[in-house]
Amino acid sequence: MSKFAKKPKPLPAVSTASLPDIVFMLLFFFMVTTVLREQDLLVEQKIPQATQLQKLQNKTLISYIFIGKPKNTGLYGSEPRIQANDVLIGTPDIVQWVNQERDLLPEADRGLITISMKVDKDVKMGPVSDVQTELRNADARRVLYASSTKVPN
Repeated sequence: MSKFAKKPKPLPAVSTASLPDIVFMLLFFFMVTTVLREQDLLVEQKIPQATQLQKLQNKTLISYIFIGKPKNTGLYGSEPRIQANDVLIGTPDIVQWVNQERDLLPEADRGLITISMKVDKDVKMGPVSDVQTELRNADARRVLYASSTKVPN
């Protein structure tokens, strides 16, 4: 037996020199991958209120159409316009737009495309009816009408 006992060696401290680098890499990663807003609205939107709402399950199958008066009335006039994917389109262009949106989806989900219409509450029913007719012609049968919740009195 030995007379001298071995002293336990202390564990070396964990180096924190690279910690700021890791934090900034994570910060940049989330800044690059986060999508804050998908589209810039070119039309006015005052969404009507509803008494019953249903939340959507699969938002990847939804494409949005906005109908309202243009924000830039000097350039686009004062009549209600249709916006899809950051551009103003005419009623005859809706079939082509639906087909382009369908092509972006996986092949198994193309029949499940849902069109969400966000219509300004001051827009008359004529342009909405025209859009509905064109959606039927494009075989887009699933149509949602966006609304906000009704505030209880």
